[in-house]
Amino acid sequence: MNNCLTILTPTYNRAIKLKKLYHSLICQSNMNFIWFVMDDGSEDNTEKLIHDFMEEGKLEILYSKKKNGGKHTALNAAMPQLESELVFIVDSDDFLAEDAVELICKYHDKYRHTTGLCGYSFLRTISNYEYLTTGRLPADEFIDTFVNCRINQNIPEDMAEVWYTTCLKRHPFPEFHEEKFLAEDVVWLKMSGPNKLVFINKAIYYCEYLDDGLTRNRRKNNIDSPQGCVLRAKLFLEADIKARYTIKPALQYVIYGFFAKYKIARLFHESPRKLWFVLAFLPACILFFVWRTRLNK
Repeated sequence: MNNCLTILTPTYNRAIKLKKLYHSLICQSNMNFIWFVMDDGSEDNTEKLIHDFMEEGKLEILYSKKKNGGKHTALNAAMPQLESELVFIVDSDDFLAEDAVELICKYHDKYRHTTGLCGYSFLRTISNYEYLTTGRLPADEFIDTFVNCRINQNIPEDMAEVWYTTCLKRHPFPEFHEEKFLAEDVVWLKMSGPNKLVFINKAIYYCEYLDDGLTRNRRKNNIDSPQGCVLRAKLFLEADIKARYTIKPALQYVIYGFFAKYKIARLFHESPRKLWFVLAFLPACILFFVWRTRLNK
């Protein structure tokens, strides 16, 4: 396997979209990477399509398939097979700029000997080529933790993170029985602290948010996978974040705790911020009943 970069694509029934990503990969100005497609139990022609791509011989491709369990479980299944220095998670319905790999390798060559790094954070654009992140970007090549830069500076939009493989392997995605959704920043939060990112103000990733995609259906996915959402809220409350950014996770901790059928005593006992739990409890109860009624849960 190539030693520089693995572009890792977890996919489920996205054969029709993979072609666009594939064409953006074979047009890269730097081909020093491998494309690893981790199939999360697709029932369409994904497997045949990827093998057709392999036969074309334009790109080094690794393909593996597992039983459907959600994107985060596909990422976990791929980790033991990664040997490259860096891993770039690119969704199957998105595609890359032609100089994406070239820029990744350029900055990695520059910073590879800097201690305490866990990766690089680039910009994303949407299909009309507008930046997802606007107005609050740090200085170019700013180095800081995920928490300090993304949360405390209130940059909630998706960015394009390229991770050191060794760091990602040390922090697998938590898995909960029969839950198929987990926000990726659960792991980004765990890595934040001693580990920092280089924030680079260059767009290398183009994304499309599909009507049936994870982003457009986040609340429903969250409610269907509440234990992971409780963990995510707990990690936010444990993090060194500004007080005003703890309100939302405090509410989510209680709301998704109810959807997970956790007892109130357990939620209180395990809450990292007891005062926030008390203050959030009543409004969280109201929101829980509203959400449950709307979704007929």
